[in-house]
Amino acid sequence: MTSKGPEEEHPSVTLFRQYLRIRTVQPKPDYGAAVAFFEETARQLGLGCQKVEVAPGYVVTVLTWPGTNPTLSSILLNSHTDVVPVFKEHWSHDPFEAFKDSEGYIYARGAQDMKCVSIQYLEAVRRLKVEGHRFPRTIHMTFVPDEEVGGHQGMELFVQRPEFHALRAGFALDEGIANPTDAFTVFYSERSPWCCSQTPT
Repeated sequence: MTSKGPEEEHPSVTLFRQYLRIRTVQPKPDYGAAVAFFEETARQLGLGCQKVEVAPGYVVTVLTWPGTNPTLSSILLNSHTDVVPVFKEHWSHDPFEAFKDSEGYIYARGAQDMKCVSIQYLEAVRRLKVEGHRFPRTIHMTFVPDEEVGGHQGMELFVQRPEFHALRAGFALDEGIANPTDAFTVFYSERSPWCCSQTPT
């Protein structure tokens, strides 16, 4: 992940690095710190914040920007808070320091999978709000636990709850990848089985 130099660091990069320093690493993620981080971010952005404990110690945090037409289905922007384990001997920098070098590269576990996407959602909403935009559809951002180990105590339980159905999601975006250019790559049914038939002879 790249960014500007420290003397020019954009607030979204600072927020990103703060998030990266939260040790939400499996098998013992600090989910409480992540929830507190999103609560404070919601307060700063003027967004609604709902915490749904789907299992003991497993909280789905929902940030909401209400639309002007509540009869319409909503847009759901989802990301997960946990990250895979680290093996520090293979790292050039502490994986939870969010070290940024002189070229603006940031070294941290979760920088691409998928904490960058969480911050992209938040920064997009921040910019749109600052510019005075309003949209007919409500926008929800969900930050879920447990994805890296199957999501059984995260999204799997959340979708069965009334709080999820109350979101009335009509369209959702989930995990993506970082891109240093202005291109935004979209994958559809990324992990669906795909087979090719033999070419007739």
